[in-house]
Amino acid sequence: MYTNIQGKEILASYGVKVQRGYIANNPIEAIAAAKQLTAETGTGWHVIKAQVHAGGRGKGGGVKLAKNLQQVEEIAEQIIGMQLITPQTSAEGKKVHKVLVAEDVYYPGESETSEFYMSVVLNRGTGRNMIVYSTEGGMDIEEVAEHTPHLIFSEEIDPTTGLLGFQARRIAFNLGLSGNAFKEMTQFVNSLYNAYIGSDASMFEINPVLKTSDNKIIAVDAKVNLDDNALYRHPKLAEMRDVREENAIEVEAKEAGLNYVDLDGTVGCMVNGAGLAMATMDLIKYAGFEPANFLDVGGTADAKRVELAFRIILKDPNVKAILINIFGGIVRCDRVAQGVVDAYKNMGDAIKVPIIVRLQGTNAEIAKELIDNSGMPILSAVEFQEAADQVKAALNK
Repeated sequence: MYTNIQGKEILASYGVKVQRGYIANNPIEAIAAAKQLTAETGTGWHVIKAQVHAGGRGKGGGVKLAKNLQQVEEIAEQIIGMQLITPQTSAEGKKVHKVLVAEDVYYPGESETSEFYMSVVLNRGTGRNMIVYSTEGGMDIEEVAEHTPHLIFSEEIDPTTGLLGFQARRIAFNLGLSGNAFKEMTQFVNSLYNAYIGSDASMFEINPVLKTSDNKIIAVDAKVNLDDNALYRHPKLAEMRDVREENAIEVEAKEAGLNYVDLDGTVGCMVNGAGLAMATMDLIKYAGFEPANFLDVGGTADAKRVELAFRIILKDPNVKAILINIFGGIVRCDRVAQGVVDAYKNMGDAIKVPIIVRLQGTNAEIAKELIDNSGMPILSAVEFQEAADQVKAALNK
């Protein structure tokens, strides 16, 4: 995910009009950014926005308006370094390392300002991209979706033709626009869709899209997800990544070549193959517990890789047990079992939680004997239900 300013940079490169601003890492830089914006845009007020990978920042106190330079400094000092808690963060929140100092775009003019919601995502059911939009933009779009879904529209795009002109015009019409605002919105929609396609994104969310008092259409906020598998085609976008805003364990796992996603449960998972990993997570839930992670070690589960996976999983203090579920197709079960035993020996007292190993496939019986005769406190299983029962027994002691 990319922060507000990063998302806006991507949008602007495709011709999308955005709220202008500059990043500041401290209050001194914030004042300098405000002065530069005033010189370039004439804005007298400035909006200070926390730059974190989470929505709902305004509700958590991460977006504030400064009416003079003294307030710019004071607000920047308040926000930078704070633990920002929003509806999209954990209970402990996310630490703010920098802010965006942006121009004020809610200035008075010939008409009232209007806030819209717009996103571009893939509809996996139809295999087509779709633009989701609403007249009810702002902080509470989730409430709109829940209580007034008739106010949310969508436009599906045929991949063989791309976004057609009448579709962009229909979006502008459904948003109740006319005149110059109607023309600008059709241009905005086309540029937004081009940015989504051109950057190999998996999601673009603009909330709000603002109609200014002089009938311009601009992106005030931006949330962007890019497809990691396509980043090799976009080296400049890859350079924009800020690992401080990402889960530290996930970053470390990715650098080590492990497919890892952090979750909220207590049972760590070590599996080979994404499908088996999903089934293993279901198994844990059926046993009455929650998975602590998704971790696919791939086809080469040797001692070194298993030990690395152990260390990654155990970085999560919530893990109370680890379930290893390996199907021995490409890799033999006995080699995996030996890898588990060797890794356990190498780590010494670092492993303080129960380990349950379920191996099935080539040489599964030999693997079970290796584990049972290792002298290590590792529980072995052959069947799915047997593994689930052992997880339950270990956690209910």
